[in-house]
Amino acid sequence: MPLLEVKRLKKVYTTRFGGNTVQALTNVSFTVEKGEFTAIMGESGSGKTTLLNLIAAFDKPTDGEVLLNGKSIHSIREDEIAAFRRDHLGFVFQDFNLLDTFSIQDNIFLPLVLAGKSYEEMNRELAPIAKILGISDILSKFPYEVSGGQKQRAAIARALITRPEIILADEPTGALDSHATESLLKLFSEINKAGQTILMVTHSIKAACHAGRVLFIKDGELFHQLYRGSQLNAEMYQKITDTLTMIAAGGERFE
Repeated sequence: MPLLEVKRLKKVYTTRFGGNTVQALTNVSFTVEKGEFTAIMGESGSGKTTLLNLIAAFDKPTDGEVLLNGKSIHSIREDEIAAFRRDHLGFVFQDFNLLDTFSIQDNIFLPLVLAGKSYEEMNRELAPIAKILGISDILSKFPYEVSGGQKQRAAIARALITRPEIILADEPTGALDSHATESLLKLFSEINKAGQTILMVTHSIKAACHAGRVLFIKDGELFHQLYRGSQLNAEMYQKITDTLTMIAAGGERFE
């Protein structure tokens, strides 16, 4: 059974004024296996962020469903959904979402504090993650005292510390310089090789090249997908570029 199943997702929004409707997603279906690193790409307004929000249960679909380990996440009661996200999903955002009044350590601890873990348990969980991510020496600092790359590593540590079944990353390299981007992508690859499932929305061809599979969304529909297989980054880069060019040119789906 796949870890994540997206079945016939449809999302229609009604505008506040005039009652007009906008169809953001149309009949999107795919699966993600445990241990996969999957990227989602598409032009602005294609529906990829809407798709990620539905998978994260930040929003509810007009039709269709999302299943994690066979359980429909949209059937979870409203008063239980926050705990479900905390226990099963890890989030990495473009703007880091760190609290400036908390130290790096306390930012990372936050989901465990909400889960009622003891300080000893939290320290035990953090130590190996901080070492792997190379942030052990900045844990006492505050977000405004560290670089963008270090902030993103702290955000990844916060996502990993609950041992989530899947990490959902929304443009994780968007606010980073080229050096920090390369470091983060290498880190994502290492985390994935260790068994962590990752689903990443990105505009970056370079970032998508690190994924094992790339899904392309166009006008709210699944347009095409590429598998990395044994291809080198340069080969994957060219195929992704060709597909994005096809999308921009209004071409039909690849066979």
